[in-house]
Amino acid sequence: MARGGISKIFVWILLGLLIVGLAGFGATNLTGGARSIGSVGGQEIDIDDYARGLQEEIRAIEAQTRQPLSFSEAQSYGLDRNVLSRLVTAAALDNEAAQLGLSVGDEVVAEQILDIPSFQSINGSFDRDAYRFALQQAGLSESRFEEQLRRETARSLLQGAMLDSAVMPQTYIDTLIAYAGERRAFAWAVLDAAMLDSPVGTPDEAELTAWYEANPEQFTTPEAKRITAAVLTPDMVLDQITVDEEALRAEYEARGDEYNTPERRLVERLVFSGDAAAEAAMAALTAGETDFETLVTDRGLVLADADMGDVARDDLGAAADAVFGAEVGAVVGPLPTSLGPALFRVNGVLQAQTVTFDEVRDDLAAELAPDRARRIIEAQASGLDDMLAGGATLEELAAEGDMELQTIDWSENVDAGIAAYPDFRTAAAALDADDYPTLITLDDGGIVAMRLEDELPPRLLPLDEVRPQAIASWQEAETARLLREQAEAVVSGADGDVDLAAQGLGVTEEVNITRDQFIPGTAPGFLERVFQMQPGDLAVIDGPDEGAGPTVLIVRMDEVLPVDESNPGVVALRTRLAESARAGLSQDLFQVYVGQLQAEAGVQLNQPAINAVHANFQ
Repeated sequence: MARGGISKIFVWILLGLLIVGLAGFGATNLTGGARSIGSVGGQEIDIDDYARGLQEEIRAIEAQTRQPLSFSEAQSYGLDRNVLSRLVTAAALDNEAAQLGLSVGDEVVAEQILDIPSFQSINGSFDRDAYRFALQQAGLSESRFEEQLRRETARSLLQGAMLDSAVMPQTYIDTLIAYAGERRAFAWAVLDAAMLDSPVGTPDEAELTAWYEANPEQFTTPEAKRITAAVLTPDMVLDQITVDEEALRAEYEARGDEYNTPERRLVERLVFSGDAAAEAAMAALTAGETDFETLVTDRGLVLADADMGDVARDDLGAAADAVFGAEVGAVVGPLPTSLGPALFRVNGVLQAQTVTFDEVRDDLAAELAPDRARRIIEAQASGLDDMLAGGATLEELAAEGDMELQTIDWSENVDAGIAAYPDFRTAAAALDADDYPTLITLDDGGIVAMRLEDELPPRLLPLDEVRPQAIASWQEAETARLLREQAEAVVSGADGDVDLAAQGLGVTEEVNITRDQFIPGTAPGFLERVFQMQPGDLAVIDGPDEGAGPTVLIVRMDEVLPVDESNPGVVALRTRLAESARAGLSQDLFQVYVGQLQAEAGVQLNQPAINAVHANFQ
């Protein structure tokens, strides 16, 4: 255990301290005569260890944030309390080890020291000068460092014994696995509006009014912001854009490969090791003794290995003329290639294609115009920004240039027009009445500036304004009610052997279903409800709300299946759960153990000494 992972952790912590260089803390008398900040039983907590621990924590945060960390900020993060708690824990373990007479010999300490790379020379042997220098930089003497290493090794024995003794009962893991890995076999059927005897009609005025009054949340506008916005997008200036002929032709030439493709062939190629083998294969083909597929198979290949896809003349080198001169289906060769002599089979002809400039002129103009529009907006943006900085209103911006003034009642549910832009939505959400308009660049190169006019509270819309929506929602709810009644009629009085297909329903059979799966065509929470059922149970469960109208599901539970212990996923899960549970139990036991040691030995803290250390960080 002395050579285990716990003691090595301490070695590397010390190494980290040596690297960051804490010279000065060990050599400075922080409190006059005080050399400790407290004790646990008979074990003193060295003042320099506390100072080093604080410095290490602060340096770690600064390395992560790449910003200096003041000591007051460190205290607000609880770094001082963390370091103190760690040192009190170590002292409690040291005290207990001393009470038990637990220690390690010089040989073990020496092995630990020899393993530290910073104490080694270039050839890997121990370098005493490097050892002495590193300790001096950290303000540590050799005897003190070695004593700390000896104590940590003894601590690791105590801690290791506690951690190794933690064993989670097998019942605990079995219970978790049973929950996560149990399977179900069940059947389910869907009832939708088409299965009703007659379509749901239109509610009378009394029914509609009652529905409207019972469901006000469906007809209430959300809290909104009334925003005035000055907007300029590329689409708004496209009518000002004329792309000159020269730019269009330059773009056409730059995309020549796209508009002008040469004649190509669909080709398969079979390469041979030498001319003799290739000629013999061609002779057999010509004599009708074999075919191209057989030649490929005889080489231990499949046709996909020989497929070159569609190729142009330049792709074939010296074989181009023969291949392009062959008919579809013909095999030509042997022909030279960079891989050796080969036979080629031609499977298709792709004719050359040429798209003239006149044919794509309008398309090119439509593609280039938005870019020109963005440049126009970019050119105007600087002047508009200056106007806003000078106190100009949105109305003045719109009057001076191409910006358009718009008013929008914005909420998170509004995503049309300018509200479709993510940058606008982000800015609108943060907009406050005291904010001055600033220019915001949109993702398509457009710009917008906005002003909050009013905060609009939620408002229940009059029935006459939402009558179509109210009728539709009533019909949907009524359809769902009738479907549930129909489903309950099927289930009522039936036993677990009911034949759902005999009821005219389309039945889906599911087997080996676990809790973490998802069944397409069902709503969230479906499997949670299914796993509450017992074999022979029938249940009516609401279907998903996917915009196609309400549905209701009838479920018949057929069988509860145990965990499949042969499933690799279950095996892996069992291992993960066992390791996680053991680690949690070990940590809990260790904390209880350390707490008991501290309570028995007694913890004394020297607050003036602690304050003196803190003063050195101010």
